[in-house]
Amino acid sequence: MSAIDHYIQAILVGGGAEALEDGSAAIEPHHLLLAIAAHEGTAAQRVLLAAGLGRQAIREALDREFEHSLGTVGVSLASYDLPKPSRDPKLPKMGASTRLALERGFAAATGKKDLRPAHLLLGILDTEIGTVPRALALAGADRAGLMARARETLPHESW
Repeated sequence: MSAIDHYIQAILVGGGAEALEDGSAAIEPHHLLLAIAAHEGTAAQRVLLAAGLGRQAIREALDREFEHSLGTVGVSLASYDLPKPSRDPKLPKMGASTRLALERGFAAATGKKDLRPAHLLLGILDTEIGTVPRALALAGADRAGLMARARETLPHESW
């Protein structure tokens, strides 16, 4: 297996663990983003860290996004004592939005031999709607700037 295959597998496994922790039946792009932030030694992780978006900061931004989304429909987390998510013992499946994010990332490379971790990050960041762009906006992160920095790393990132 190539280095990128190992990386993709590690991110999918990490994303699956994040989904299990959330009690989610599907691995969504925000789960992959958390896994990328936790996977040390890649340009993708360094881009996130340089923007102050380590795994914990991303988790906090996702929690704020959840609370904000509930607030838009008139539900206040402060008014309810929500239980922790129940963990389904079954492994989560890959969600449709995750498949699309991976496809966007793969399409950003000229071929598999040119595929790098930053391409996966680009695939996740390159959407206008969804949990990831809302969470990043609430965290004050510049999504377009993150994408530009990720693209800048591509010619220099090697295995």
